[in-house]
Amino acid sequence: MPNMSKEKVKMKEQDPLLRIKNFDEVTCGYTLEEAMEEAGRCLQCKTRPCVGGCPVSVPIPEFIKEVSEGNIEEAYNIIATENRLPAICGRVCPQESQCEGKCVRGRKGEPVAIGRLERFVADYYMKNIKKEVEKPESNNKKVAVVGGGPASLTCAADLAKKGYEVTMYEALHQLGGVLMYGIPEFRLPKGLVQRELKSVTDLGVKVEKNVIVGKSITIGELFEEEGFQAVFVGSGAGLPRFMNIEGENLNGVYSANEFLTRVNLMKAYDFPNSPTPVRIGEKVAVIGGGNVAMDAARTAKRLGAKEVKIVYRRSKEELPARVEEVHHAEEEQIIFDLLKNPVEIIGEDGHVTGMKCIKMELGEPDESGRRRPQPIEGSEEIMDVDIVVVAIGQTPNPLLRDTTDGLDVNKRGCIVVNEDTMETTLENVYAGGDAVTGAATVILAMGAGKKAAKAIHEKLSK
Repeated sequence: MPNMSKEKVKMKEQDPLLRIKNFDEVTCGYTLEEAMEEAGRCLQCKTRPCVGGCPVSVPIPEFIKEVSEGNIEEAYNIIATENRLPAICGRVCPQESQCEGKCVRGRKGEPVAIGRLERFVADYYMKNIKKEVEKPESNNKKVAVVGGGPASLTCAADLAKKGYEVTMYEALHQLGGVLMYGIPEFRLPKGLVQRELKSVTDLGVKVEKNVIVGKSITIGELFEEEGFQAVFVGSGAGLPRFMNIEGENLNGVYSANEFLTRVNLMKAYDFPNSPTPVRIGEKVAVIGGGNVAMDAARTAKRLGAKEVKIVYRRSKEELPARVEEVHHAEEEQIIFDLLKNPVEIIGEDGHVTGMKCIKMELGEPDESGRRRPQPIEGSEEIMDVDIVVVAIGQTPNPLLRDTTDGLDVNKRGCIVVNEDTMETTLENVYAGGDAVTGAATVILAMGAGKKAAKAIHEKLSK
């Protein structure tokens, strides 16, 4: 009999007043008993709407059935047919708008906790089941993958499983992309990320780190000098956007990209044991309302800021961040200063001392469907802050497009592709993830990597 409880099995979390003083993971995960109980809520629908909501088409009812019966190794094997990074996806995917958003149980209560179950299966497998990954026999065809983030990792894994000789070129000193430099330790532990990345490299994927494609080597040279038969570009969106207001060049103004990279990848929270510092003041303002803004604000709190504000030009209902991230931020005493828009950052002797904001009101919906914010004339006020973090989005770095003739990009600098095959305007060059969409979600990037791998295989196997 299914478990007909209308509520998900609750997941334990660190106490908010305790966790703002450490970088340990906030949520604690399910026990085996809790996972089996939650899995019992799945109705095993024949139509499988949850699978349709998953960008990488994980066989969700099948793996949940195995969890309900305590067969965790088999549950993992089912997930791994489509997803090599389940511990990561179980933590950071927006399940509420994807698989869980389609769950039938959500019509009269809470949906099945698909993300929590995926996380449990992956964590349990890594902790309790030691199996060597089988390296497939080579088919003697070479593919280069540019970047080491979620799209590239997925494309590389899917091709390696089919016998392709895949080489990944990563600009930084560690693989993982946004998984390593963007998402904080308290949401996504880096040791866990490294273990899941190993499941990809163990398939035989070669990794070349500290190589900037477009500078160290060009895409043309990958074909002409290295002998690759196809190239996938998953180089991400590493160029931060700013507001172009006066004062953005003052000391104490960070892009969220730099701020989070210093803390996550370079471990600035452990300074001086780690050699990369990060300056944090008493009063921090984070501009933006997405998940990156929540990450920056919650990180600043853990680094010792006494007051941290999210400054966003719309209301709470329009916040693009996940509901869970907003909830956790509120629990951690982050102040939401909404319906305000910065117009100037004020400084003294080259350092931030304040930020001038104008109050906003919501008008008619814009092209995104959200009500358009409009300034209220004469409502400017000075906010007392000494650090400003700008988290309003990112675009792809122009280096690769500037060094690759014939690669078409749109007005935002994103690579133009055929959305069915992820082919670019260059023959045998494919692209996906943030390099195509601008900053988006991990799972959407992975979905693009899967599409590209399928298209590359279909072409090269002819």
